[in-house]
Amino acid sequence: MILRSLLPLLLWAPACHGVPGAPQQKPLQPAVVSSNPEERKLHGRFLHITDFHPDRFYSQSSSTDSDDACHWGEGDAGIFGAEKTDCDSPIALINATFQWINDNLKNSIDFVVWTGDSARHDNDELIPRTEDQVIELNELLVHKFVEVFGKEDNINDTDPTNDFTIPIVPNFGNNDILPHNIFTQGPNRWTKTFSHVWRKFIPEEQRHGFERGGWFFVEVIPNKLAVLSLNTLYFFNSNTAVNGCASKKEPGYEHFEWLRIQLQFFRQRGVKAILMGHVPPARTPSKQSWDETCWQKYTLWLQQYRDIVVGGLYGHMNIDHFMIQDNNEIDMQLITGHVEPANKPRQSNDFSIQSSAAYLTELRYGWSSLPDIVEAKNIEAPNGGVRPNKHKNKDKKKKTKKDKKKGRKSKHDKFLDRIGGPWAERYSATLVSASVVPNYFPTLRVFEYNITEALEPQKAIQNNIERQPSPSSKKHKFVKPHPPSKSQPPGPAYSPQTFSWLSYTQYFANLTRINADFASPRRSKNPRFTYEVEYDTNNDTVFGLQDLTVRSFVDLAARIGAYKPKKDDLLSTTRDEVEDDFSATKSKKHKKNRKHKKRKDMNKTWFTFVNRAYVGTKNEEDLRDQFGFAIED
Repeated sequence: MILRSLLPLLLWAPACHGVPGAPQQKPLQPAVVSSNPEERKLHGRFLHITDFHPDRFYSQSSSTDSDDACHWGEGDAGIFGAEKTDCDSPIALINATFQWINDNLKNSIDFVVWTGDSARHDNDELIPRTEDQVIELNELLVHKFVEVFGKEDNINDTDPTNDFTIPIVPNFGNNDILPHNIFTQGPNRWTKTFSHVWRKFIPEEQRHGFERGGWFFVEVIPNKLAVLSLNTLYFFNSNTAVNGCASKKEPGYEHFEWLRIQLQFFRQRGVKAILMGHVPPARTPSKQSWDETCWQKYTLWLQQYRDIVVGGLYGHMNIDHFMIQDNNEIDMQLITGHVEPANKPRQSNDFSIQSSAAYLTELRYGWSSLPDIVEAKNIEAPNGGVRPNKHKNKDKKKKTKKDKKKGRKSKHDKFLDRIGGPWAERYSATLVSASVVPNYFPTLRVFEYNITEALEPQKAIQNNIERQPSPSSKKHKFVKPHPPSKSQPPGPAYSPQTFSWLSYTQYFANLTRINADFASPRRSKNPRFTYEVEYDTNNDTVFGLQDLTVRSFVDLAARIGAYKPKKDDLLSTTRDEVEDDFSATKSKKHKKNRKHKKRKDMNKTWFTFVNRAYVGTKNEEDLRDQFGFAIED
């Protein structure tokens, strides 16, 4: 036991980037590109990557039991990670992931959204985390980004934010601090530390603001598109150092004031914005990640700035899914702090497979109350595009003269009223990507977005908005954000236009196969680590997303939530024919005792949704047992 307790001191070697048995890799060569952002070619694609959780103590062939954490004992821990366990990522997986990005994505993406958790979990009592370890692991990932996207033609350039060929926007995760989850009001030691660790990413003029609260933004396409890095730890229910976003004394309050002011200025300048954070605004009976007052403000801000915000990207939960925020649930009394939320339980940060199943089931139940899909007529988009009918509605009828006389609305008109018009402006959507750490399989996601007219001069939109005081002002009077001008068309989150998200490709690394290939030379003579396509929304026939607008996700959520889905969304199955002991005879009498095949139908879209949530690591039988059949003949 003494030797085991001393072993961490021997194992901790920041300079050692490899894992025994893993292939040795050479440093990646930085790309050469002009330092002038105006000359950078746009590809209309960007990378979202999250939750690396590198672990220098990971040991190949160690035990994957939770008490051993892939640090101790003997077991099945693979070279590149122990998939479907709670173990963190070996450095070999981090190296291989960045090598794959270098070989396959480096020259075809415009920027990177990196949503935090870049240090290991504190999951081994014998090796408690230290501040030095947390910082060093974050520095390791900064170094990996430098290897892939670093420049080599700006040796004499004194601006550290000009060190990359494309913008990279990092974010605080709840495990990027110590103790995890607890982030006090800034300035604090972590905002000051990461101001240095992320000096290559944070614009110099925003360093002071970052040290105050850990938030900043980067104009990834100058004067056109910005990515705002939100410090969601100030919204996080598990952060006992803060208390929501309603009180002016809370850093969450100040954070939303900062966000409101930035979005106002972007509106005046004609700049669009992507919001990114680590902890997503999950909100179901069993899982409420944010304080309710923060969720309320976030939903209100998305509603009022729906002409500006392109979408929200998050990580933390390790499962691939999305969320829908309903503006009808906005409560101004909660936002202003005049009333307290009914229930404010401090929930455990644990998110096991069992709790995630309950969470996904609750999401579905909530979506079951969404309005039934009734397709409206084709709607012209601001840039001349058209939203076509993807789901034909057999019940759609033209208004009769009798209906017109009585002023009755058609079925699809009533539907549009319920969802907030043809663009579903009653709602907003949040996308959550699965992680690199192999709780399931390692993943990353590449978005395709509209760059039509992206390089043309952008006209500023004047809404006669007065400049609001700085968040540091002594006066803290709640100011409700201004809505978009009624003359303005819907924003890029709602109607297809420049900067709208078109599709994404979800990649995964099948560690079961990859680890086996590297462990057994007989199995594969030339083993290689690779990410492969799990699914692509651009050609996915199950989800059928024609784009990534809010209306598309609302329609998808309604189909997932349908307990009596339409015929196109049915997945028919049959149970094996079961016979009694007498079924071997061919007599008619005994044939009557035979149990015939019983057909069950399941919502195919729901089944696909939960299968993808776990990155395809759960077999079909387990999924059916856990999530059940929706319909039975």
